[in-house]
Amino acid sequence: MQAVAPKFGVRFTALAAKCLAIATLSMTAFAVQADEVGDVQKLLSAGKNTEALQKADQFLAARPRDPMMRFLRAISLSQAGRIPESITAFTKLTEDYPELPEPFNNLAVLYAQQGQYDKSRNALEMAIRTNPSYATAYENLGDVYAKLASQAYSKALQIDTRSAVAPKLAMIRDLFPKERGTSMASLSNSSSTAPAVPSPSPAPAPAPAPSKSPAPVPAPAPAPVTKPAPASAPVEAKAEAGEREVEAALQAWANAWSKKDLSGYFAAYSRDFNGGKSRKAWEQERRERIQGKRSISVKLSKIDISINGNKATARFHQDYKADSLSVSSGKRVDLVRSGGEWVIVKESTGS
Repeated sequence: MQAVAPKFGVRFTALAAKCLAIATLSMTAFAVQADEVGDVQKLLSAGKNTEALQKADQFLAARPRDPMMRFLRAISLSQAGRIPESITAFTKLTEDYPELPEPFNNLAVLYAQQGQYDKSRNALEMAIRTNPSYATAYENLGDVYAKLASQAYSKALQIDTRSAVAPKLAMIRDLFPKERGTSMASLSNSSSTAPAVPSPSPAPAPAPAPSKSPAPVPAPAPAPVTKPAPASAPVEAKAEAGEREVEAALQAWANAWSKKDLSGYFAAYSRDFNGGKSRKAWEQERRERIQGKRSISVKLSKIDISINGNKATARFHQDYKADSLSVSSGKRVDLVRSGGEWVIVKESTGS
């Protein structure tokens, strides 16, 4: 949560702001010199938009299609209050790199800033279509729908004061207490290394008065000391074996993806997994995307696995390269043990 976003709702403000952090983190592996990217990020974090924009323009004069620098330039434009130009920049990014959901999400934030909630909704739906596991876009979309509902309820109440929508309107305003009387704030830059200044927090509630101490109670006679039972080595060995099995399943999934082995790739998922659509439609979409690439490389690192019975959660860093595209991001995958194999039931990016 490292940027200021349109304040038409508390949750949307926080969650929409997250899109910039996720996008910056997930796009850092693009072919761009890290020092120049870092320089622009530092300038944006310091509020030096003019210098950041100049440096970005100089870089893009030599590499006009570089997505990371174009992304930072669009942020710089928004921080400078040049919202129409920022919208144009993000729109062009969605056209040139439609496989990236973050530019769609950022575009939705800017539309919301202008009160164009229908356009904001459309952009978020595109982000979800691009990545059905993009949780932030789903949450932002829910907030957009809540804002649209608030507007509709208010209109109904203006037309007919006897309408029964007043409790519904009050409920939405309870969810978004800052909705009334707040102005739209501009987006600010964020990055994994230079977080933006967060929005002011409300004053903390006064600490409760200390309660009266209870009267002392005589200590009971000490119970006989018994040595704790030693940890069971077989249990620990079994847990480690389970983690190795999950990691092996994940590496097999990444290898099948890299080799464009669709049979192995789809076998890594539970039969119930459908990516938010019918299983047939999901498989067709993945098949077209994978087969459409000349080469693919998927590498997993920093794998952290937790197991609870026949369920497991894995968090790791994923480096994805396909043709000229390179994306590095955090990922979370939920798995279940089925038929003696660990299979994926849910996945999300940016976790």
